[in-house]
Amino acid sequence: MTEYGRGPGSEPWHPDDPLYGDGGWGGQQAAQQAQQSYGGQPQYHPQQPQQQYGDWGTGEQHGYGDQSYPQYDEYGQQYAPQQPQQPQHQQHQAPQQHQQPQYDQNGWPTGSYPQDPYAGGPQDPYAQQPAPYGGEQSDYYGAPEAYPPPEPPGRRRPEPVREPEPGTDWDPGPDQGEHAFFAGGDDEDGRDGEPDDRRGRGERRGGGDRRGGGKEKKRRSGLACLVVVAVFGGGLAGVSYFGYQFYQDRFGSAPDFAGSGNGEQVTVTIPKGSGGYAIGQVLKKMGVVKSVDAFVAAQAANPDGKNIQDGVYTLQKEMSAASAVELMLSPKSRDNLIIAEGKRNAAVYELIDARLEVEKGTTAKVAETRWKTLGLPDWAVNHPNVKDPLEGFLFPSSYAVAKGQKPEDVLRQMVDRATEKYESLDFETKAKSLGLEGPWELVTVASLVQAEGKTHDDFRKMSEVIYNRLKPTNTETNQKLQFDSTFNYLLGQSEIDISESEINSNPDPYNTYTNKGLPPGPIGNPGDDALQAALKPTRDGWMYFVATDGMDKTEFAKTIAEHQRLVDKFNASRGN
Repeated sequence: MTEYGRGPGSEPWHPDDPLYGDGGWGGQQAAQQAQQSYGGQPQYHPQQPQQQYGDWGTGEQHGYGDQSYPQYDEYGQQYAPQQPQQPQHQQHQAPQQHQQPQYDQNGWPTGSYPQDPYAGGPQDPYAQQPAPYGGEQSDYYGAPEAYPPPEPPGRRRPEPVREPEPGTDWDPGPDQGEHAFFAGGDDEDGRDGEPDDRRGRGERRGGGDRRGGGKEKKRRSGLACLVVVAVFGGGLAGVSYFGYQFYQDRFGSAPDFAGSGNGEQVTVTIPKGSGGYAIGQVLKKMGVVKSVDAFVAAQAANPDGKNIQDGVYTLQKEMSAASAVELMLSPKSRDNLIIAEGKRNAAVYELIDARLEVEKGTTAKVAETRWKTLGLPDWAVNHPNVKDPLEGFLFPSSYAVAKGQKPEDVLRQMVDRATEKYESLDFETKAKSLGLEGPWELVTVASLVQAEGKTHDDFRKMSEVIYNRLKPTNTETNQKLQFDSTFNYLLGQSEIDISESEINSNPDPYNTYTNKGLPPGPIGNPGDDALQAALKPTRDGWMYFVATDGMDKTEFAKTIAEHQRLVDKFNASRGN
């Protein structure tokens, strides 16, 4: 490949060739260039002396054939076509011979060109076709936007210097030059003396803009340095801070207060099932300890630390973690509301009122009006003749209750505890296996066991008495329970001496002396032992029982005769 196009070969040089010309030549067209066409008769004259580039001095160029191209001036105006028979330069004709082209050491052709084997002959129908548009040949350079034809280096003209674009504060980036951060005025100044042909094309085209804005680029470079320093400085500070925090979290001691508090008391409620971290979070939120990690470490260091339970604690603010753990393990800090086993709802309501320091009867009114919103299970609602729908669902336990809480929140906490317990014992399934209609009756049985039994050892025997009296085959009591506890419940009392006339004259559904089967609902809140006894009664045939001392001792009998002897024993103890 040569600088002017294809080298000598089998195919002529044509303006349609994509390799025609050189994009690097930026010169203007010559004032006049005569172009000869490719068609016509033999194009080369072997005996003609060749010039290396043609006669550049006159602006003419020899073609390869006899026909000529239209000629134009430097503004693209076409001259009158010249006749191919009258070339401007005299050529010496010689007999045609086929010769191999000769080249000098730089690759330029020397000597004469051989005859073009592709030139058209008389028999070629395409060689002498008339040119389009009135006999003129196609103009490959006539359009204003056409790329100028190649010129030898000696005649290249410098490209006009572009007007500098208006300066802006925006750095054009790598597409228009070097980045402002890396480009300095000194480098540009040092290159002003370089010739244009030693610079890249992008530099020749845009170098003037960069030289004109060197000072502004210097200022932008300084600002960029400041920005980079600020960014790196801030990043280093952030890494240092988080590194210190990481070290403190992993290897440093947790922040902690000193001493046993500042004297300001605070009531803290620990939810059920809370572990060390959950307790520490509550204490930190209330201002008792300084950090969760300090409390967790102190709890782990105390041998009894795992014995901290849920409930309400009275502590002080700004306590050391160790002193907070120690006080929470002491009974002095506990301030929970404790519901005893077998306690009736009426008594529980009074305890809640006192703990919340609200008017007496407030909790009972909430239970009466909002019981459907307190979380009872579906099987515990819509039972007829029930005096208190929440009876049996204020589960005996220890509850975190403090001034400021709402009665409905306390009741809901107790109902949730009872429901959770009954579900864990699978009351819905086991009730049917015991001959009961559902879990509601099973809770009622457990409440009777709790109310009639004097000791936990009595519960399973008492449970068997209930199931035996409920059997349709019971001919001893005819399916009547005949419990004093149910009659006392409907009257809201706890009496031992009840006359038969008083009992027999009251038809209330809770009176099990006059009504068969179980009462409409539970008569108290049974505890764990009573619940287990209701699920697993004895199988000894017990049918009767009597509290022979009237208080703590209960004895059981299987027949009516044995029962009468126990009644006589009870009367003797009372001096009757």
